Amino acid sequence: MEKLILFSLIISNIFIGLTLASSNHWSILSPKFKNGLINDSLKRYCESWRINVEVKNIMGFEVVPQECVEYIQQYMTSSQYKADSEMALEEVKLYLSGSCTTLENDGKDAWIFDVDDTLISTIPYYKRHGFGGEKRNTTSLETWMKKRKAPALKHTLNIFHDIKDKGLKIFLISSRSESLRSHTVDNLVSVGYHGWTKLSLRGLEDEQLDAKEYKSKTRQRLVDEGYRIWGIVGDQWSSLEGYPSAKRTFKLPNSIYYLS
Repeated sequence: MEKLILFSLIISNIFIGLTLASSNHWSILSPKFKNGLINDSLKRYCESWRINVEVKNIMGFEVVPQECVEYIQQYMTSSQYKADSEMALEEVKLYLSGSCTTLENDGKDAWIFDVDDTLISTIPYYKRHGFGGEKRNTTSLETWMKKRKAPALKHTLNIFHDIKDKGLKIFLISSRSESLRSHTVDNLVSVGYHGWTKLSLRGLEDEQLDAKEYKSKTRQRLVDEGYRIWGIVGDQWSSLEGYPSAKRTFKLPNSIYYLS
């Protein structure tokens, strides 16, 4: 009987492997590339580059290395990226069901989300603009943002509503310009986000601040107003670091660009 079960598992794994190999389900275990010319050593290099971006050993890069652009594109549009994001948000769920059971329910329990590539995705834009292989063009990106077409990241949409339903006040802190307020609100609402307490965007007084300084300053205002920040979810380290922080922070993967 045990041999039969083992045989069945082997056949099942082979079938799954063949199915994945013939589909678009890219993963780091069996990466596929359109041109088929990326050798194993380059794949390892590009995956190491991506991982070192995520753990913040590589900082302040302006572009993805040209030899890794296709690799990063494959990752960021793959089921692997989705699985990595969902794993991070599973930790949010565990935190909510554990440590967040002592909410005071006085209207001062707060949670912070970044916007781009946390709630909504800029991947459709980067698909047409070098996928990290070109320097970030703010004018071009903002023109695209004004179209209000950024899709929701479904894994974050679900946890957003879980957190809201738990009674925490949700604050959105984005590095987007204040001039994009109506476009941002329209986009967020159209893809399913609603019920946040405040959306903070970068005003004229914030132009000289880098992303980390601006977001720390915005969080400080919340703390000064008596809010307790239970958690932050963002795709950039600059959204998570600096003082004051939160009881817990959760980093979503993003290997396309770096905001300091």
